[in-house]
Parts: sequence; C-alpha cells; structure tokens
Amino acid sequence: MWEWIRFLAGAVLLCAGLITFALEVFGVYRFHFVMNRMHAAAMGDTLGIGSSMLGLILMSGFNFTSLKLFLVVVFLWLASPVSSHLIAKLERSTDEELKDFCEVKR
Repeated sequence: MWEWIRFLAGAVLLCAGLITFALEVFGVYRFHFVMNRMHAAAMGDTLGIGSSMLGLILMSGFNFTSLKLFLVVVFLWLASPVSSHLIAKLERSTDEELKDFCEVKR
C-alpha cells in the first residue's frame, strides 16, 4: 500500500515538474525582452527541477541514488540564480536603454 502512495506522490511531482518546464518554454518564447525571458527561464528551472527530482527521489526510495539526486537539486538551486544574475548583469551593462533605466540614484 505504501509503495503505491509513494509512487503516486512521485508521479504527481514529476508531472508538476514537466508542466512547469512546459510553461517555462512558453514564457521564454512569449516574452519579448531579455530580462523577462531570463526570469521565466530561471524561475521555471528552479521549480521544475526541484519538483521533478523530488518526484524521482520518492519513486526510487531513500537510498544512495536519492542522495545523489538530492545533491544535484542542491547544486542546481545554487547555480541557477547565480548564472541568471550574471546574465542579467551582462545584459544591463551592454544594453544602452537599460543603463538609463537601471541606474541607481544615490
């Protein structure tokens, strides 16, 4: 009985991750500005990877494989915001329209 509950919870999380990835792709193609696209991709990656990997962890059970999947989630949750920040910083420094818009007044 517990095997089926664990499998169904994992399947729901895995499907939620796939839906999140599909919405991310739609957001990336729908938005016109680079910053909006980057935001959709970064938020979708973080939520989609987290829920997909958590679903796979539940499906595989708690063993060494689930520990490795958890470490992948932790690495991607740390790397995705940093890379998004660097992409946004590069876009802000190279786009003349954003330089005036994002200027911090002191």
